[in-house]
Amino acid sequence: MSARLKPSSADDRLHQVFGAPVGDLYTVAVRTDASPALARALELRSFLALAEEQVARVRDRVHAAMAGDRDMGELSAQDLRMDAQWLEAALDARDGYRFALDQLLRAMPAPGRHTWAARTAQPARPAAPSPTAVAPAPTGAGAMRARRL
Repeated sequence: MSARLKPSSADDRLHQVFGAPVGDLYTVAVRTDASPALARALELRSFLALAEEQVARVRDRVHAAMAGDRDMGELSAQDLRMDAQWLEAALDARDGYRFALDQLLRAMPAPGRHTWAARTAQPARPAAPSPTAVAPAPTGAGAMRARRL
């Protein structure tokens, strides 16, 4: 199953921020005029969905191993230790992707406040700094080592 089709805990937030369901956002993201922030958000969302699926798989495996109707002779401390390590890694990944996605969404301008310059294909050229605003270069700045052949 594609990560696009897997649910994630961030789907509602993405819907709120971008104003469309996640499935529609993936369709918009492939267009040439799509926002780079949308593409990055959906990439993080895909990683998050996969990490959350890993968490669920390990959780379900541990629950099945610990089920009350299971034979106690089938329990393996080694298997449970391995599952605990796997679960920790999957939870760390999930938390990292959620954090990165939250940071990206916080850095975005509020909906409807996009500037014209952000929508143009060419970046705006920054204004030249005034001579008084530029600090003097440290001694040796720009000096290059002679290259030996």
